[in-house]
Amino acid sequence: MPRYALKIEYDGRPFCGWQRQRDLPSVQGAVEAALARLDADVPSIAAAGRTDTGVHATGQVAHCDMTRDWDAFRLGEALNHHLKPLPVAILACAAVDEDFHARFSALERRYTFRLLSRRAPPALDTGFVWHIRHPLDVQAMRDGAAHLIGLHDFTTFRASQCQAQSPVKTLDALQIEAFDIPGGVEYRFHLRARSFLHNQVRSIVGTLERVGAGAWTPDDVKTALEARDRAACGPVSPPDGLCLTGVSYPSDPFA
Repeated sequence: MPRYALKIEYDGRPFCGWQRQRDLPSVQGAVEAALARLDADVPSIAAAGRTDTGVHATGQVAHCDMTRDWDAFRLGEALNHHLKPLPVAILACAAVDEDFHARFSALERRYTFRLLSRRAPPALDTGFVWHIRHPLDVQAMRDGAAHLIGLHDFTTFRASQCQAQSPVKTLDALQIEAFDIPGGVEYRFHLRARSFLHNQVRSIVGTLERVGAGAWTPDDVKTALEARDRAACGPVSPPDGLCLTGVSYPSDPFA
């Protein structure tokens, strides 16, 4: 069966997450329903990352197998037509080899978390930023983040229901940017790794927010990491500000 890679953007708020669930709306279910309008025999699709409820994506990648050859551009256009009015869009579609797998072929995932610090609530970015009302110390958060870079046992920073076989992961990058905006500051946390544990990004950001607020010291992050105990983690941030922004492969299927 011809295989196609899909680059997908979505607003995660109306969905229970990426993964299909019985009687609940999911992004996977929405894309598969659109595919079924084009080919009733399309099997289940696979994605690079199983984003949680409320988490967004601008660079999710999935693959699908069709029973007949499609022009990739026409397939993407047809899917976007059948996805309306849901907040899901196929940004690119490309024919790929049959051994391409959106999840298992991936070399890297990239996430960005947006945090808005100001008294006034967000009028235009509601649901796309974590809004707090107190100021943060960006350098303290960067100092705390430095303890998390590299190969570690991230038991402290994963959900208790995480199904990964091992909590040991390599966090390749964790950069924090700060932008002045009207009335406050927006912070962006950029994380890059081959793979992430369930709730790892939100656990890290929630912990670093405590450092920025002065409730934790940067060295407290190291202590929490070395505890290898979920109870040592800071509060988990809400999903609003989290976005899967990109997935890398040995050869870019959309180049």
